[in-house]
Amino acid sequence: MSELSHVTAAGDVRMVDVGGKPLSRRRAVARGTVRMRRETAERLRDLPKGDALTTAQVAGIMAAKRTSELIPLCHPLPLTNVEVILEVRDTAVEITAIAETVAQTGVEMEALTAVSVAALTVYDMAKAADSEMSISDVTLVEKTKQQA
Repeated sequence: MSELSHVTAAGDVRMVDVGGKPLSRRRAVARGTVRMRRETAERLRDLPKGDALTTAQVAGIMAAKRTSELIPLCHPLPLTNVEVILEVRDTAVEITAIAETVAQTGVEMEALTAVSVAALTVYDMAKAADSEMSISDVTLVEKTKQQA
């Protein structure tokens, strides 16, 4: 089992020191799903622009920008791009978040936070119509690093 990066050998938590690492262009992609009844998905799909999905998209972007305030040991990062894409399927809303930066550490947590908060926002907006919704499969699907 590999070492936990935020825990010392003595078991103390710590922020990882990235001061000696070079700047790199970094990108992370995360996905998640909000499962729901077909009728709920149809209602979300039929809403006009500026609706619940746009609200969830903006919430995801805002969450990515505030990840270091939400996750105690995350470094604050200068994000260069955040995209949150919501696609309504037959019985779900699929969410993809892309986060990019030029920094000394990766943006996985920002992409995962964006997906999670966007999913929670969809859930919040539709919970009165569908008490059986569930959020699942929040996962990191890609991360890349190249020298800046």
